[in-house]
Amino acid sequence: MTTASSRISTAFADSATMLRRQLRHVVRYPTLILTAAGVPVIFLLLFVYVLGGALGLGLGGPLAGRAAYVNYVVPGIILMTVATAAQGTAISVALDMTEGIVARFRTMAIARISVLTGHVLGSLIQTMFSITVVTGVALLVGFEPTADLGDWLAVAGVLVLITFAVTWLCVALAMLAKTVATASNLPMPLMVLPMIGSGLVPTDSMPTWLRWFADYQPFTPFIETLRGLLTGGTPTGDSAVLAIGWCAVIALGSYLWARKLYNRERPTARN
Repeated sequence: MTTASSRISTAFADSATMLRRQLRHVVRYPTLILTAAGVPVIFLLLFVYVLGGALGLGLGGPLAGRAAYVNYVVPGIILMTVATAAQGTAISVALDMTEGIVARFRTMAIARISVLTGHVLGSLIQTMFSITVVTGVALLVGFEPTADLGDWLAVAGVLVLITFAVTWLCVALAMLAKTVATASNLPMPLMVLPMIGSGLVPTDSMPTWLRWFADYQPFTPFIETLRGLLTGGTPTGDSAVLAIGWCAVIALGSYLWARKLYNRERPTARN
């Protein structure tokens, strides 16, 4: 009879194995990373060079205009990067579920949740790389962060928490979907939420009903926390608390949801 510690140890080992599998997929199909970084870069260039001059004038301040808007919009673009990568994870999970490989995993003596954990950890690494690429492009187009080393470490920590939570949510949505196409479409609102928040314009410029939604949806505290850490433009206290709280709720709820959906069938495998 296995002890709790041995089960936990086995789960970690099996998750590491599944993580290696996901990393091999990334190496084999580099277009996954290119897509996760490329789409947000296109949005960044669009908003900075096409709309940035006009939208930046509404921000006011000594750097009103495109220069101010670059600093304002980058945190929202970073969150769009997280959502894009998580959507790719949903597609990857759906492919596994429909191509029969998961049926084989379920007959093996491995920790059941390790299959999904491997996807999440692989996506986390891929997303951090994509964010690095997007941030590098942002610096080239005029982004001027004021963050010191401590702030950058805090940014990294916040992004890991957000990515972990959003990715588990997309894994659960992929488990809910019946087809790969559905799994691709279900997470798409996550790409829109940064726009219907403070990602592109301040929420006080929105109609009252829309501002209420923008202020209380999770991506607004995510964005405001990153913006405060990167540029010092907004205080991070309340936003940081809300962001961490949202991450905890989304991650835990999505993990339990995904595990329940995965365990709907119960072949002989370790739990």
